[in-house]
Amino acid sequence: MPRLRPLQASDLDALYAISLATGFAGADAAHLYQDHRLLGHIYSAPYACLAPNPALVVEDDAGVAGFAVGAIDTANWEARLEREWWPGLRKRYPDPNGPSADRTADERRCAMIHHPELTPPAIARSYPAHLHLNLLPRLQRQGQGARLLQAWLELASAMGAQAVHVGVNRANLPALRFWTAHGFTPLTADGGAVRTAWLGRPVCF
Repeated sequence: MPRLRPLQASDLDALYAISLATGFAGADAAHLYQDHRLLGHIYSAPYACLAPNPALVVEDDAGVAGFAVGAIDTANWEARLEREWWPGLRKRYPDPNGPSADRTADERRCAMIHHPELTPPAIARSYPAHLHLNLLPRLQRQGQGARLLQAWLELASAMGAQAVHVGVNRANLPALRFWTAHGFTPLTADGGAVRTAWLGRPVCF
């Protein structure tokens, strides 16, 4: 049986690898990127480095195969990223020039580092917590995502969270089905990325 446990500092490389392996609407994105750490820089590594709680991983005999990371207060989290996370990455990755339609996958992610996509304010107010949950294919469709989500929600509740949201690529239909099946309902967003579907739910029913 795969094991759930708190995230440890030694799991950082696994978070980068999982982010890449699930970064193409849930499928492997390695063929799209020259820099295989860009997705993790944006979607998982800052949670491990700046906010290790609430953060969980699931591992089997082959190693860490999934994670659930997030923040209790999204607005404060995004402000903290601006102070403590993005500046260092901006020194390493230039802001791309030229039309966005002509950019490579790496350049699109570099642009996100310089111009982060913030959560629409109404969603951050009504559903202040947020999370990212990713599983490698070898643990998918076995109930491990549900276990990981429930454990994360229990941690978030203990930390005072009352409502949580997720942002999902509209092309990632399996992920949309997963969140809907676990009580997340569509939210109306005024602003934010067009390709992102926003969903939310109370932390505890």
